Amino acid sequence: MLAGVDVGGTKIAFALGDASGTLHETHRRPTEASGSGERDVAGIAADLRALLDRAGVAMASVDAIGVAVPSPLDPERGVVLNPPNLAGWHEVPVRALLEDAFGVPVYVENDANAAALAEWHFGAARGFRHVVYLTMSTGVGGGLILDSRLHRGVFASAGEVGHAPLEWDGEPCSCGLRGCFEAYVGGAAWTRRLQRATPADSRAAALAGGPKAVTPEHVVAAAREGDAFASGELARWNELVARGIVPIVMTLAPEAIVLGTIAVAAGEALSIGPIRREVRRRVWPFLGEQLQILPAALGATLPYHAAIGVALEGRRTATR
Repeated sequence: MLAGVDVGGTKIAFALGDASGTLHETHRRPTEASGSGERDVAGIAADLRALLDRAGVAMASVDAIGVAVPSPLDPERGVVLNPPNLAGWHEVPVRALLEDAFGVPVYVENDANAAALAEWHFGAARGFRHVVYLTMSTGVGGGLILDSRLHRGVFASAGEVGHAPLEWDGEPCSCGLRGCFEAYVGGAAWTRRLQRATPADSRAAALAGGPKAVTPEHVVAAAREGDAFASGELARWNELVARGIVPIVMTLAPEAIVLGTIAVAAGEALSIGPIRREVRRRVWPFLGEQLQILPAALGATLPYHAAIGVALEGRRTATR
């Protein structure tokens, strides 16, 4: 049995599962930061114990615990450094605290890497050796599986493709740089553009109740109905996503790129297919022909599978 915790800025997800990806018990609650990371981890430990009790699972049958947390962190030491969305979490020794509490190995990964592991072990990327996973939600994060191993890079910063520039001095990004991939295709950045640019007489505006309330979800829905503005905006977004993917393909030559959230919502006809075709037009044929661009498969279970995936990968690599 494997246990996992996915810690986010607004929610914490707890799971018990196994190496096949079967989830045996789950729990989800709001994140309630106390101002002390150590106190918050003690609360997480208490909730995980309650989950084990509810499932009737003895601690002796748990092989490992996986923890997915926002960056920055040091996964080798299992220390969360100073994530902006977790008040009071500064140099928090998550691994040591939870190993002391439970007496089993604990593995800690950043949330994007954990999501990549989830899709690789249990979702759309199963069976591939070289995979790039891209979150396409509020921001753009990424995780790299290279030669069947998670690739972290220096300070566990590999895969931060959301902050590779599309334009040197382009749109401002939340990270402090300008022109980042995320500043054009991240959900927050795209929403800001839509609320500036959406015509009042468009179907997207009608669905949202006005142009100042339009989000990517309204654009996708309006594009399905054939709205000209929404279709054009989605085509622009697809092209920008493809522009960000092409350097990844030329640099890493992956077998598969898995796209999450916005692309999944838009689907094959409106987004995944056009992105795939554009990328294949822009890379060497032998790279494009073998490349699969796929929608993420795990959906609402992703946080649970991400945490279980961290535990599974930690145990797998520890026994090599």
